[in-house]
Amino acid sequence: MRILIVNDDGIDADGIKHLVNWARTKGKVSVFAPKFQQSGKSHSIEIHGAFEMKKVDPFGGIEAYSVDSTPADCVRVAMLGMKKQFDLVLSGINCGHNLGEDTHYSGTVGACLEAAKAGTRAIAISADYRSFDNAVKNLDRIFDEIQRRKMLDVAQILNVNIPLDGDEILITRLGEAIYSDDFEFLPDGTIKPKLICLYNGRTNLEFDTDATMTGHITITPIRVDTTDFSARDAILKNKC
Repeated sequence: MRILIVNDDGIDADGIKHLVNWARTKGKVSVFAPKFQQSGKSHSIEIHGAFEMKKVDPFGGIEAYSVDSTPADCVRVAMLGMKKQFDLVLSGINCGHNLGEDTHYSGTVGACLEAAKAGTRAIAISADYRSFDNAVKNLDRIFDEIQRRKMLDVAQILNVNIPLDGDEILITRLGEAIYSDDFEFLPDGTIKPKLICLYNGRTNLEFDTDATMTGHITITPIRVDTTDFSARDAILKNKC
């Protein structure tokens, strides 16, 4: 299996090291990852200027490139720029969950959207920011479950979130946002965002937010096409 690994925390982040060490037992691994932290960059790309790409060796002989741009650009450089073909794209392991409506901000998920846009199945993997231990311990189980249920035969992207503790795997849908921001207006004219947690203890295990926050591993199928089909159908029926 030809595997592309990317992330949004940067090529030197601990999470990507854990993912590379695991993935190298599953196939031939290539790494294209941002030079610097790119969290919250979503599916953004650079279209106005040049950016650096440099071959590096932080993973002990694994082909790896540091890309001074976004996670989506890392995928674009590998697939469109270097014409490489992959059977699977893995993005992560992200330091912190990517859940619910907040996935729209995620560079981890953004890389997977770019992969799916190019026709390659992708898995975004995120873990509790306090420790990667439970994620590393469960990677084989999660991958075995994905293969056993042939999830990637029907899903473009799987968004996986692994809590600090707990190993029950649930198939979920995106929930509501669990984070927002307040903004502090500083005397020097700058603005500082201040993260606010919105999670209020809900326990509806249909949603990735509630399930992950209550100690379950969640797998949520997502896709590139964001068409609101119910609205489209309603509009088409309204001939007035």
